[in-house]
Amino acid sequence: MKTLIIIPAFNESENIERVVGNLINNYPQYEYIIINDGSADNTAAVCRKNGYNFVDLPVNLGLAGAFQTGMKFAWTHGYDAALQFDGDGQHRPEYIQSMIEKMENEKADIIIGSRFVTQKKSFSPRMFGSRLISLLIFLTTGRRIKDPTSGMRLYSRKVMEEFANGLNYGPEPDTIAYLINKGCTVKEVQVTMDERIAGKSYLNAVSSIYYMFRICLSIVFVQWFRKR
Repeated sequence: MKTLIIIPAFNESENIERVVGNLINNYPQYEYIIINDGSADNTAAVCRKNGYNFVDLPVNLGLAGAFQTGMKFAWTHGYDAALQFDGDGQHRPEYIQSMIEKMENEKADIIIGSRFVTQKKSFSPRMFGSRLISLLIFLTTGRRIKDPTSGMRLYSRKVMEEFANGLNYGPEPDTIAYLINKGCTVKEVQVTMDERIAGKSYLNAVSSIYYMFRICLSIVFVQWFRKR
């Protein structure tokens, strides 16, 4: 499968060199594109200095807009699959091949790089949110997704088209639930993720609470009124 790694990046100047350098030096079989989402730091300058493949958005569109830009790029350039891959260094590229093989062997539409296929979730406040989202997805779709908040997801060309040509899609758990209800098949592959070692996540205590509220509300109510 011709696969494109999409790396949305907002203010990741401290991480992007390490992330992309690892891909280029150790996994040159994969093609990638960085979507610099209107960063206020030196992310664009780092990309230019190193000659990275990147799209430089003039304003910040947020994760959904940046990811859709990457999906449009993948769709128009004829890729068979596209992988959502964080620019902060949390995702490990050694699992990409197993995700591709899973998609090919099981003809799945979405493969999630999951921390909890063979590992158990902790009972931390952070994992409470993941458990709640998993429960709501199960109640509304009948499918058990063990790691719904994982940002490491592989999308087939069929799903790529949905993201590339529709405005109603963000790379979030509520969209996964919506696509399951529209007939898409979702599988999970066990992965290990690292902690962010530089820069700041866009999610703080307040935004995390808002995120949970928005996602849960969307899964339970909003998805039934979404148009494909």
